[in-house]
Amino acid sequence: MTGMRWVVVLSGAGLMATLTAPTAQERRIMSPAGHSATQVGGTFDPVRGFVNGDWIEVRYGRPLKRGRNLFGLDDYREHLNDGAPLWRAGANETTRLMTEVPLVFGATTIAPGEYTLFIDFASTPWEFVVSSWAAQTRYDIDNHDALYGAFEYTPDKDVVRVPMTIETLTHTFDQLAWQFLDMTETGGTLALFWDTTLASVSFTLGR
Repeated sequence: MTGMRWVVVLSGAGLMATLTAPTAQERRIMSPAGHSATQVGGTFDPVRGFVNGDWIEVRYGRPLKRGRNLFGLDDYREHLNDGAPLWRAGANETTRLMTEVPLVFGATTIAPGEYTLFIDFASTPWEFVVSSWAAQTRYDIDNHDALYGAFEYTPDKDVVRVPMTIETLTHTFDQLAWQFLDMTETGGTLALFWDTTLASVSFTLGR
């Protein structure tokens, strides 16, 4: 589990496992935090600039490629899922979507609020998953009401599942990034870039 480490010690009661904070060396190789945002529905004021807009944000961990063949190997799903039932679509803590406006993915409208995001490799094409699972920002082994990464994820809190558009790029993106593409007054595209893969899903603004 990236960002934390287990230490197993022998005590009078037998083996005990404790979770400790990463060392300085471990922090050097941890994936940095990422943040992408767009603002919709506002207007430009000559004095105040862009006003009365609503924010849509994605917060996630940004793993590096580090020379790996990320999506070309037969077992890439197992490698990226890292023991979880699906991919956290980033690194470290759970990827989160925060929106101040209703968003429509496929035929489903999600209300303003905070959600967790995942990608399910089990489907062809991949499925974009929006969930109402809460996210842990620091791993707590005793907290079963919120997720760290995609560990202990269950589908009963899924809000949206829609297929993604998968494209092969001519450039290699060394660090994973979520970005908002082709934004208009009515919607846009939310896209993940990594290696030579672009996985995206379109959305519109709800009412």
